[in-house]
Order: sequence, then C-alpha cells, then structure tokens
Amino acid sequence: MLDLYRPGASFLHRLPPGPKVLVMMAAGTLLFLFESLPLATAALLITLALYRLAGLSFSLAAAQLRPLALIFAIFFALQYWLSGPVIAGFVVIRLAALILLASLVTLTTRASDMIDMITRALSILRPLGVNPAKVGLAISLALRFIPVLGQITTEVREAQKTRGLERSVIATALPVAIRTLKMANDISDAIDARGYDPRT
Repeated sequence: MLDLYRPGASFLHRLPPGPKVLVMMAAGTLLFLFESLPLATAALLITLALYRLAGLSFSLAAAQLRPLALIFAIFFALQYWLSGPVIAGFVVIRLAALILLASLVTLTTRASDMIDMITRALSILRPLGVNPAKVGLAISLALRFIPVLGQITTEVREAQKTRGLERSVIATALPVAIRTLKMANDISDAIDARGYDPRT
C-alpha cells in the first residue's frame, strides 16, 4: 500500500476509504464465487469506466498491469493448456479486474486516510491488547521506509557500478546497511521529538 495517490476532485476521491475497501472486497468475493467470463469482463469494463470517472487515464490503468505482463502470459498459457481458451481468458480478465480495482482504491485514497481507517478499525481489538495507534504508526513508517530503502539501494548500486564494484556484494550491502541504520536513527529521533510513549 505505497502512497500512489493521484490528486483529484471526483466523487471517488471524496469518498472515504472504508466504503471503497468494502466495495473492493465485495467485488472480489463475487468474482471468485461466480466463475463467469461475462461477469469478469463486465467487472473489468466497469473498473475502467471508474478510472475515467475519477479523471484517471487508461494509460495509467495500463501502467498498473504492465509489471505483471509476464505473470498474465504464464497464467493464460497454463490455463489454455489445462482448460482451454475460455477459462484462460476468464482467469486473466478476472485477475486484471481485481488488480485495477485495488489500484483504483490506492490511486484515489491518500495513504494517511487509509492508515486512519485501519487504526479506527483495529480499535475493536483493544480488549485483546492491540494498540491501534502503534499499528498505524508502524504502517506509516513502512510506507515511508520501503520507497526510500529502494532509492538508497539504487543509488548505491549506481555509485558502485561507476567504480567497477557492482559485482561485489559487500561493496553494495555495506553502504546500504549504513545508510539504512542512519535513516532508522533519524526516524527514531523524529518519533522522540513528537513525544511518543511506546508504553501507551
């Protein structure tokens, strides 16, 4: 759930994250309960229409599927071999509809709003000892940490490549570890500066 939010003024942008997540879960459940090619196709078309309604382009929708093109091809080939073209088409279309729908939720929902929703939902688990604020903080830090870690790794690899050390695991891993620890220390200082008490 990285923050892929695209600003907009559509009703999907204004809709709270709770209803969007519930609709996504309901749609996913229906698609798995009723294995129907027409239903999966209708779900895909409706989802694409929602992209346009939200002011998002079809090219952006295609970008959500592009990294999974190889997986789609493998699934289609496997299902084609096992069950024929209809089932193969159904499996791929259903998967595409689900991915696009999940992406639509993240594209029209701020990460902070999603975290707030999760924090509120977890409040029912307080009697079991779950601290919703801590969970929300952990998710928030993860959303910020993961992209930065990827950026650090890329920068270190590029720097070591210019030195001819791209094949050395130690030459790459050590600077990444040092910068990651420094970033973790900075995050810890930021939490302390906000007066966060881990005992509460």
